[in-house]
Amino acid sequence: MSTPRAEAVDPAPNPHATAEEVEAAYSDTKLAQVLYHDWEAESYDDKWSISYDERCIDYARGRFDAAAPDADLPYERALELGCGTGFFLLNLMQSGVAKKGSVTDLSPGMVKVALRNAENLGLDVDGRVADAETIPYEDETFDLVVGHAVLHHIPDVEQSMREVMRVLKPGGRFVFAGEPSTVGDFYARWLSRATWAATTNVTRLPGLASWRRPQAELDESSRAAALEAVVDIHTFDPAHLEELARSAGGTEVKAVTEEFTAAMLGWPVRTFEAAVPGEKLGWNWARFAFGGFKTLSWVDENIMRRFVPRSFYYNVMITGRKPA
Repeated sequence: MSTPRAEAVDPAPNPHATAEEVEAAYSDTKLAQVLYHDWEAESYDDKWSISYDERCIDYARGRFDAAAPDADLPYERALELGCGTGFFLLNLMQSGVAKKGSVTDLSPGMVKVALRNAENLGLDVDGRVADAETIPYEDETFDLVVGHAVLHHIPDVEQSMREVMRVLKPGGRFVFAGEPSTVGDFYARWLSRATWAATTNVTRLPGLASWRRPQAELDESSRAAALEAVVDIHTFDPAHLEELARSAGGTEVKAVTEEFTAAMLGWPVRTFEAAVPGEKLGWNWARFAFGGFKTLSWVDENIMRRFVPRSFYYNVMITGRKPA
């Protein structure tokens, strides 16, 4: 077994990347991760409609149960890799999946926001700025390791999975959700680009100026999108991700997928929301977006699942255990 890792030092988060830093990040993936996610940290929950109430508690728990329906709950201590603002672990803890939590992220800004969210919710959570390829916790520390939309950001996914196995107790479980499939990423990006182009061009027309964000905000979004192309490193075929987890030492490994037609609605909706002023989108829009997503998710699970291959679904979830 490896020796214990020292705690990571928390440098001050950098909320705005300069043009020079962005340029340097194109050749340094991990620098790009820090710049992009520090940049997004304070507005991330609003951007992605993240909450810590029943809506997102049910969503997070639904992803966990879809991946690991036989999990023996609650786990005593859980770790989240690439925690972002804490969406996955904090909502899972509120649903009774784990009693205590630890959050890690390469971005100091994200760890700061995640710990603030945990404190506001009254949850027992500690956090460290950390690289997922060298997790700064001792061997056999956790009963559960989770992550949401994190594996596709990690340069060496297999090395990170080996670290997951190291910090898990024997028999402990890992659950990663929200990873893009190779096929799903192709159509999601195409739909997002088309929606962005259509919205930013249509709102130039006379009479629609109030639906257009200030140009400075659109330019900043474009700079952020340029970094997204650097921080989003991988897409996954479900079968290949299963092989990778087994190679890292996992057992009882299984990948499941979700969101086919739901993703085809979800990505244009999110892109449209990013391109227009928030005050233009009221309760009726929110009801349409959330209701449409829920309806199409039901269609995917009960109809499309019968004949659409799992690799065509957008979201990949993977679970497994450390051998007892």
